[in-house]
Amino acid sequence: MIDELLKYDTELFLFLNNLGSETWDGLWLAITAKLTFVPLYAVLLFLLYKKFGLKSLLIFVVVIALMITFTDQITNVFKRGFQRPRPCGETDLINQMRFIAVRCGKYGFFSGHSSNSMAAAVFAGLMLKPYYKNLIFILLFWSAIVAYSRIYVGVHYPLDIFCGLTFGAISGFLFYKLGTYLIKRFVNN
Repeated sequence: MIDELLKYDTELFLFLNNLGSETWDGLWLAITAKLTFVPLYAVLLFLLYKKFGLKSLLIFVVVIALMITFTDQITNVFKRGFQRPRPCGETDLINQMRFIAVRCGKYGFFSGHSSNSMAAAVFAGLMLKPYYKNLIFILLFWSAIVAYSRIYVGVHYPLDIFCGLTFGAISGFLFYKLGTYLIKRFVNN
């Protein structure tokens, strides 16, 4: 059963990865770069400040730092635990795929980019939903694009992405709950 699932995962990876072309490589490399979306994070922090105030923003910064640390470290635990090689590290696949990332890395299950971007999207989207109703959908779409970029550049399988997005969504929701609790407890008391 697991072997069959991994076989389908590899086939889907090869299909999606080979949809890429040199024309779009620069765009997808920019999307997958960690610092590309710093301006988006700054805008989200500004919106949180604007709607909740400085005291709340300080709580949000701590909660977000804890959330990203949590998702990142749990991702590393899974990578070391499962030890599933990345597609770019598989000698049988390297001639069948497009590998354009700067580096490959050792293990890929599950994607840290996917979990971190989804956690940020869910957290910010839920916090700001009362003020910007459709923002969460934009952020979820952004997270999906970031996640797909990892397949495009050749460093993650679709299952790595799916599990990363799922874990990120759960984490984002849990830290949203923590953030709202802390705001009620220390700001709106």
